[in-house]
Amino acid sequence: MPPRFIPLSDVAESLSISASQAYALVRSGELRAIKVGGRGQWRVEISELEDYIQRSYAETRTLLEQERAAESSAGERTSR
Repeated sequence: MPPRFIPLSDVAESLSISASQAYALVRSGELRAIKVGGRGQWRVEISELEDYIQRSYAETRTLLEQERAAESSAGERTSR
């Protein structure tokens, strides 16, 4: 049975970011995590990581659509 939770170091590796960037995602609330154990190790549920990735794809798609729309309207203004 695969693990339900993974440490922040694995999250960082999965996203190709630093451990401090992964921790910043948790601190900002963009990525939900829990603290477990006596030393308070952060763990992220795999489904939460997948949700974060899907939200990031959606945000990127929206950003690209907005950029295309802005470029299109700028092109229309200069061709008049």
